[in-house]
Amino acid sequence: MSDTLGKSRFDVRSTTQSIAVIIPAYNEAARLSHSLCALIQYLNHYSSSELIVVDDGSTDGTADVARRLLRASGRVSGSVIRYDENRGKGFALKTGLLASRAPVALFTDADLSTPITELPRLADPIVQDQYDITFGSRALDRSLTHVRQPWLRETGGRVFNLLTRAVTGLPFWDTQCGFKAFRMDVFRPLLRAATIDRFAFDVEWLYVAHRAGLRLREVPVRWDHREGSKVSMRRDSLRMIQEVHQIRRRADAGAYDVAIDEIRDVTGHSAQGWTVRALDPRTEIA
Repeated sequence: MSDTLGKSRFDVRSTTQSIAVIIPAYNEAARLSHSLCALIQYLNHYSSSELIVVDDGSTDGTADVARRLLRASGRVSGSVIRYDENRGKGFALKTGLLASRAPVALFTDADLSTPITELPRLADPIVQDQYDITFGSRALDRSLTHVRQPWLRETGGRVFNLLTRAVTGLPFWDTQCGFKAFRMDVFRPLLRAATIDRFAFDVEWLYVAHRAGLRLREVPVRWDHREGSKVSMRRDSLRMIQEVHQIRRRADAGAYDVAIDEIRDVTGHSAQGWTVRALDPRTEIA
């Protein structure tokens, strides 16, 4: 490792002025009018921000709605990425994150189940150089969930989490919440190595980041269930399970080793040098 890489430090000051928000969207034209207006209003408080909508092969005019709204985005730099084939949420997010230019990026679902006002709870620990990846959790403090999921979906999510913990060894209670933030200079090599495009992409990202020794934090956030999810527990559960096992097999075969080495070159630390923990729900984030 070169001295330059070994001494590499994250420039916290640049992040206080710039953040990217990525919205994956598949047939979300009806919801984007409200969501994008809320996002634009919030992000205009930042001196520099990006808002990227990735249209994952929609057939309802999602991209047109997004472009129209982003034309009046004020100080926010808005853009729309569209492709014709539906490739999956993981692929859409990977595309949007790799296109972003800000040092910190966050993704949120188009329904804003977690309100964008929760952004500082994830962004601030990265800005302060305390963590590299932060992610919202519905499980750490369930009092923050005002509208709960239907029983079958909530139970299925808990079973999936237990399976994920057993197969991967990840110590987290909610890997699937659609609200996550990343320090992009260390996260880009991981994105380029990621292969899961649909249901278990979150697990792959967190698992590889964990093996690379990145600093991960699970943060309790406000969350309200919204109808209209594209994931069916009955239809998609088997594929989700298969993808988790696929991640572990690929890791054991060394498929992520090059990306992990690249990440460690950027951080200048080995896996033993970082921490992985959930945020105590009683802890306040400034």
